[in-house]
Amino acid sequence: MTLKDQAINGVLWKSAGTLFSYLIEFAVGIILARILTPAEFGLIGTIMVVIVICRVFVNSGFSQAIVRKQDCTQKDYSTAFFFNLFVGVFLFMVLQITAGPISKFFNNTELKPLIQVLGITLIINSLTIIQQAKLVKRINFKLQTWITLIASFISGIVAITMAFSGFGVWSLVAKTLINYGIISGLLWYYNRWRPDIIFSLQSFKELFGFGSKLLVSGLLGTIFNNINYAVIGKYFSAQDLGFYTRSELFKNLFSQNAEAIVTAVGYPVLAKVQNDPGRLNSTFRQILTLSFYIISILMFGLAAISHSLIFALIGPKWEPSVVYLQMMCFVGLLYPLNSLNINLLNVVGRSDLYLKLQLISQVFTIPAIVLGVIYGIKILILGLCLNSLFAYIYFSKVSSAFSGYKLSTQFKDMLTPVLLAGFMGAVVYLIDYLMIANPLLTLITQFSAGIIIVIALSEFFRIKEYLFLKEIIVSQLKKLFLKL
Repeated sequence: MTLKDQAINGVLWKSAGTLFSYLIEFAVGIILARILTPAEFGLIGTIMVVIVICRVFVNSGFSQAIVRKQDCTQKDYSTAFFFNLFVGVFLFMVLQITAGPISKFFNNTELKPLIQVLGITLIINSLTIIQQAKLVKRINFKLQTWITLIASFISGIVAITMAFSGFGVWSLVAKTLINYGIISGLLWYYNRWRPDIIFSLQSFKELFGFGSKLLVSGLLGTIFNNINYAVIGKYFSAQDLGFYTRSELFKNLFSQNAEAIVTAVGYPVLAKVQNDPGRLNSTFRQILTLSFYIISILMFGLAAISHSLIFALIGPKWEPSVVYLQMMCFVGLLYPLNSLNINLLNVVGRSDLYLKLQLISQVFTIPAIVLGVIYGIKILILGLCLNSLFAYIYFSKVSSAFSGYKLSTQFKDMLTPVLLAGFMGAVVYLIDYLMIANPLLTLITQFSAGIIIVIALSEFFRIKEYLFLKEIIVSQLKKLFLKL
């Protein structure tokens, strides 16, 4: 299989897996939002700040280092595995001790047992990192897709059952634990890789030499990307945080999943052509323009349907989430592109530049946080919008030195998708403004109109990203019909 075929196959499986697993998560989230209160979702949102930061330490950049290194040995895999496991167990024990002080910091004693139980996910995650890295290295997303779907479905069913039975916030805790546990168990069963009882200091130094920079930059990025949770949880109510987290659930349906696909598929694909400047340039440009075409349509469309979407799916009690979601869509618009530029820097071995740029990026987050504490959550989100734009500009300018894909050229390539998505979003939003109907009927009308507008204009103007996607979809459907 050629690199192009591998990439297309990887994109299709990763896209399908990410889409369907998140649709399951989305559906489960909607059902749980109708049963549980915003405050209960706010409790989990507060805890996840701590858990997500700990996960960065557990990974320590080793998964990226493993994927990037082209001649990994069993010694490398085993060394990385045992280091990740040690860190996972150590941080689990730290959380058992510090859960009390953390709950006092957030002025909520309910957090202590929740933090202690969710700390188990750190150990589970440490057991899974190398198994996932080996599959990513082979651009094999088929197995990961099926495992993720199974885990999402089972954990979702359990969470809904517990919520109906009155377990409250513990239904969300159980969902997280079961999801991680199933993924880890199935990866170990199907992947068949097993570590040797060995720890090589030489392998550790080599992998950590690259991964340590990603650890620091990833830690900074994670802290600043999640500090808004901590700020809202500390200075506002759990209910306010619940509204914020529900907005992110809807936004992440498109933005975070697009980012996950771009990162998971783009990194190994770019890694394979890192020594060929010409192919690196063309591959990077194609991935970036295709990603932006898709994400711009999705995010403009999501902003336009946010009112009818929230009212139809989770009810009017979540109305404050509407404005948050509309603003977050423009934060999420550039996430996948920033991730792709970061991927490029890591692929060419310049994780040091990534670290420096990450430091600059996060410095500009501080004013947004301060103003958010003073003036409210909307100002906080507005600051994040501006910071996301600035981050894209200087990440792109630096990465262009290695890709040859200049920022000015990127802007030209993005103009058509932005105009298309903007026009579609304006028409779809106008439908919501003019229609006086049931929110679900309005949502269906908006969604249908958005699809028709995008396809019609893309066909009429022969937009190359659309034609490329169309060619892939048609060819895959033909293969499917031939098999049948």
